[in-house]
Amino acid sequence: MSEPTDQTEPVEEPAPVEPEPEPVPNLPVRPPVPPMLAKPVKAMPKQNGTLFYEPKWDGFRCIVFRDGDEVYLGSRNERPFTRYFPELVEAVRAELPDRCVVDGEIVLPRGSQLDFDALQQRIHPAASRVTLLSEQTPAQFIAFDLLALGDESLMEEPFSERRARLERIFPEKGESIRLTPVTTSDEQAAEWFETFEGAGLDGIIVKPGDQPYVPDKRTMFKVKHERTADVVICGYREHKSGPIVGSLLLGLYGDDGRLHHVGVAASFPMARRAELVEEIRPYIAELSEHPWGHWAEQAAANIGQPATGPSRGGQRVPGAVSRWNAKKDLSFIPLRPELVIEVAYDQMEGDRFRHTAQWRRWRPDRTPESCTYEQLERPVSYDLDDILAR
Repeated sequence: MSEPTDQTEPVEEPAPVEPEPEPVPNLPVRPPVPPMLAKPVKAMPKQNGTLFYEPKWDGFRCIVFRDGDEVYLGSRNERPFTRYFPELVEAVRAELPDRCVVDGEIVLPRGSQLDFDALQQRIHPAASRVTLLSEQTPAQFIAFDLLALGDESLMEEPFSERRARLERIFPEKGESIRLTPVTTSDEQAAEWFETFEGAGLDGIIVKPGDQPYVPDKRTMFKVKHERTADVVICGYREHKSGPIVGSLLLGLYGDDGRLHHVGVAASFPMARRAELVEEIRPYIAELSEHPWGHWAEQAAANIGQPATGPSRGGQRVPGAVSRWNAKKDLSFIPLRPELVIEVAYDQMEGDRFRHTAQWRRWRPDRTPESCTYEQLERPVSYDLDDILAR
């Protein structure tokens, strides 16, 4: 249940490129509705007689509003997704009740797994491109909560009742609108936590069954994977407030012997950001001598152009023009690739960290060349359709 993100910098959902549609009329729950959220916890909560456990889907959080033929896809930041997913608009009309409000996640399956990279590509300003992508890479909607049905608001009902009502509107397997599996067994949830990651899911959501739907409040819990890796610091971007560290650019060596960009570490107290500048200052390098030096020319040439992918010749480099903000400055201060740190990460998206990595410690005992992809833990493979069949 994640908002749009990428692997190089925290991002925001795209601003609308056309006037927002009017809110759907005549529903007991009307947009915009900020979704109910989850707070992170380190360990799986034990069953206390009220808890429900669900897979944590890795896509775009979305609340669907349907009133007959009128459909509105609301995002987490309350801007509509409607124009970007025309195939889901049609699926909602075909597969959901005539008047309903359903909370869930937009995902994009590729084979037996989810593909978040391909999902990000679906946010495009050109209508012709939106239409083409809706045909080439159609999305699905995973439903996990029911906020309204007919003329009745269910937001004050406990989750156990909302879930039961949700199940009753899914008498058969939908083509594009799917129902998430749920269990009341903490042992089953622990098994899901270990096995479902191979299909692209990134943890477990735990919901108290006796609670109403509370918009924009963290009344649920989320358990996510955390692993560690030793990575090379290859550069940094300055913080928006001044010449201190905003984010550290991280690299790993591939089988080809080249240094690939795998993500960033960015969550530091302000005092630590200033200290880091002094600690890494001796390692500042000339861009022309840096393994990623060619990226600066590529980025400068692409400012204002659609993103084409952050790689060159098979080497992963630190981003291209931001898909979410084409004018965003993605330049960086290069460092000689000599410093190694340990970071914590939750999961990989292809060959890079799915989310911002967390600093753990310096690793002066490790050589940069020893920081390779081989150290990364690979999740057990699992088929997405098998998960949804539950």
